[in-house]
Amino acid sequence: MSDPAEQLTIDAGGVTLSGERAGEGIPVVLLHGLTATRRYVVMGSRALERSGHLVVSYDARGHGRSSAAPEPNAYGYELLVDDLVGVLDELELERAVLAGASMGAHTALAFALARPERAAGLVLITPSFDPGNPRARAELERWDALARGLREGGVDGFVDAYELDDVPEAWRETVEKVLRQRLAAHEHPLAVADALEAVPRSRPFERFDLLAALHVPTIVVASRDEADPGHPMIVAERYAAEIPRAQLVVEEPAEPARSPLAWQGGQLSRVIAELAARAKV
Repeated sequence: MSDPAEQLTIDAGGVTLSGERAGEGIPVVLLHGLTATRRYVVMGSRALERSGHLVVSYDARGHGRSSAAPEPNAYGYELLVDDLVGVLDELELERAVLAGASMGAHTALAFALARPERAAGLVLITPSFDPGNPRARAELERWDALARGLREGGVDGFVDAYELDDVPEAWRETVEKVLRQRLAAHEHPLAVADALEAVPRSRPFERFDLLAALHVPTIVVASRDEADPGHPMIVAERYAAEIPRAQLVVEEPAEPARSPLAWQGGQLSRVIAELAARAKV
């Protein structure tokens, strides 16, 4: 049995962040995606702390048990980066490996570009932001519809707006179950609705060529489009191509009942541990 995680409450630039840390060793900070909570990076796996890592995770502003932002539009990446700085400063961590999923991956990248001396390594899980492809109106309308559904109908309203009929049948039941679990975990659902409108309109970096400045060990974890079309594999491939010496990792071609690597907490923890072993902290 591993020791229980230490609960954290961190004041970071006008928001109060709820988090936890566990284990000892190389510091790894987990950063979750939009509408998720800190549990949904390695899906509750404790493999990292058992294998000799100090694991820090926290709910992003407006998510989980963290407080809402002071303004409805205060969820951009520059503020998410400031929050990460506040967490590292509070815990007196000069450098850490950053492992983030989707919004968390973009936050980790923005942080590494702004504070390269503090990022020891990056695990970028299913990134989707493409700076050369401005958010199409239809895409922003979908995010806005999800926000509206959450505001007006709670979890059921969000799920209805998600349009599960567009999800491949093999994954539909799993996706709905996870959506309901994630959305039920938020103390401030209206803040999540605000984030649904603000985050997709924010830019973590301006051009792909800027990623050439990153000189830390990096692994990009992709998902195949048949399981997760919202995080196109071609975008993850571009990240891996632009970041010097980055490694692309993806599950084998689809087996009908096999979940993507990004959904498997234990397997993902092994990928993060492999990266951490190469990091200089």
